[in-house]
Amino acid sequence: MDYVRLGRAGVKVSRLCLGTAFRGYWHGHTDEATAMRTVETAIDLGCNFIDCANFYFQGRCEELLGKAIKGKRDDLVITTKVWSQIGDGPNDRGLSRFAIMREIERSLKRLDTDYVDIYLLHNWDPDTELDETLRAFDDLVRQGKVRYVGACNFTAAQVVEALWTADRGGMDPLFTLQNQYNLLHRCQIEPEMLPLCRQYGLGMMTYSPLAVGLLSGRFRHGQKPPADSAWQDDERFAKAMNEQAERIVQKLTEIGRAQDKTPAQVAVAWILANEDVTAPIIGPDRPEHVEEVFGALEVELGDEELAELDALSRWTPLARTY
Repeated sequence: MDYVRLGRAGVKVSRLCLGTAFRGYWHGHTDEATAMRTVETAIDLGCNFIDCANFYFQGRCEELLGKAIKGKRDDLVITTKVWSQIGDGPNDRGLSRFAIMREIERSLKRLDTDYVDIYLLHNWDPDTELDETLRAFDDLVRQGKVRYVGACNFTAAQVVEALWTADRGGMDPLFTLQNQYNLLHRCQIEPEMLPLCRQYGLGMMTYSPLAVGLLSGRFRHGQKPPADSAWQDDERFAKAMNEQAERIVQKLTEIGRAQDKTPAQVAVAWILANEDVTAPIIGPDRPEHVEEVFGALEVELGDEELAELDALSRWTPLARTY
């Protein structure tokens, strides 16, 4: 396992980050013991970077993670998040000081830890002044309950505003971002976000590296998705698994076959080849899934293969209207 700095921060994290949303656990396809072994397998393979959120399975994923890392916590970089709807009350979502201060205490209790290494704004909150949000995060850093702060699903403009607000107020700035990125979804971060990360020294965690399984090789254009998959809406699946997606999966299969690797491993390796990405977040539900995806670290993509994948997945910039 290779370890890299999280942007300009000194902390070093593994090149693969373990996501612990455990949707299979949510939907009853796996049990708690399997999820626990999944975390333990990733750690045994050298992963020290683990991502979670207060929203996942109504907090139960944080509880499960807390059990799984017992006795190992000091060597791990743990994230969790705040923003999502976690109840029916008027303050049960968002990024107000009230919500942040309450939710960090709940997350710490569920994780059975005194601090979170990286606390992430799960999304932008239009109902709360950014200064209030960042001031609350800064207080948590000063209290020792949070080591670094970051943001998920922000636009480039929102990131710049957050950096400017923190700088103006003498507050701890964002150190890392988290956005979706894969061969089917490149346009959100390539035009502005990745250059922004380079300019300001921000880490970039990317989620959904397999596009909710579409790049795993299990799904093909014109076929019905497996019954146990998340793609049960036929119209939505047909739109996502289009002819372009099919060509990408065919190329991933071809490259993988030449190296005795799976399409999923090649899809993750494509992200790892991007030096602007700190770590893709993988979302396995079982230990064997961890072992498979970690095989991406052994995939070698040459310039020709990267160029072929780039050509097949290239996005089209919006045309100028003036």
